[in-house]
Amino acid sequence: MRHPVAMIKAYGDGVLAGDRTMLARAITLIESAKHEHRALAQELLQRLLPATGKAHRIGITGVPGVGKSTAIDQLGINLLEQGHRVAVLAVDPSSTRSGGSILGDKTRMVRLAQSRQAFIRPSPASGTLGGVARTTREVMALVEAAGFDIVIVETVGVGQSEVAVAGMVDFFLVLLLAGGGDDLQGIKRGILELADMIAITKADGDNLARARKALAVIEGALAILTPGTADWMAPVLMISAEANRGLDALWAKIIEHKLVMTASGAFAARRGAQAVAFLHELLRERLFAALNRDAALQQRMGELEAEVLAGRRTPALAAAELAGMMGPNRQNGDAP
Repeated sequence: MRHPVAMIKAYGDGVLAGDRTMLARAITLIESAKHEHRALAQELLQRLLPATGKAHRIGITGVPGVGKSTAIDQLGINLLEQGHRVAVLAVDPSSTRSGGSILGDKTRMVRLAQSRQAFIRPSPASGTLGGVARTTREVMALVEAAGFDIVIVETVGVGQSEVAVAGMVDFFLVLLLAGGGDDLQGIKRGILELADMIAITKADGDNLARARKALAVIEGALAILTPGTADWMAPVLMISAEANRGLDALWAKIIEHKLVMTASGAFAARRGAQAVAFLHELLRERLFAALNRDAALQQRMGELEAEVLAGRRTPALAAAELAGMMGPNRQNGDAP
């Protein structure tokens, strides 16, 4: 391996120049779990920091079968035609990184994958949802530095992945499908509360009447929920990605949201709050890592867990004792 300083400079210069090979290598470095690679990755991110944060970050979620890939592919093509550069990061906490997953993402978004102005990459699971959140945030910074001005983060999984993605984007779009017997499939109140906009997909052909009914149901549901911000009420649209209908209106709403939120100061405040939340998340990871490296702490933790389980000690007192045991380690310079 070349000298670390030279490598970081080469990676940084390559990413800033839009070199796709260097971008791919930099992402591989970010994704590595090796301690020495993590240190180099942070140096690279710090070097690229001034070039990050300029992209519009869009999160898109929906249950399997809702048409996420088709919608992203068509929306992405529309945006490329407008002169944008689009990166798509697919988050799947239920699977591990493999060559197959990369090929799968490119197969699902064929037209985007063929364009040099687009970049598609899955985020590795790293065994935990927290690992997904960390790597996705950092890969997002890399593609922003490489000049992609729109970053779409797609949640492939369901459950807490939506919460993680909503916490790292400027706009969170929920795709819903009008059901056969039910009014809607896969609707959850928690997801509606996260949404900046909801789009009813596959609103064409025989499904058009069901889509209209679903739109009315969702609008009624949103009317009784408290909006996430006083500046924006989540709109509900119908789209047909296959026919490329409704996507221009969808994008216009995303731009309107950015203008409204920027004018009120909420756009910058949201990004700032997300960055601080990420700091706290990383701090928790480092503290747990330090705990796991200390044999004495591990032994005592097992004993305290047994006491808590048996009802002989409160969880708060057990946690306080473990935190107290970690104090001397920090004072002696043994940082997490």
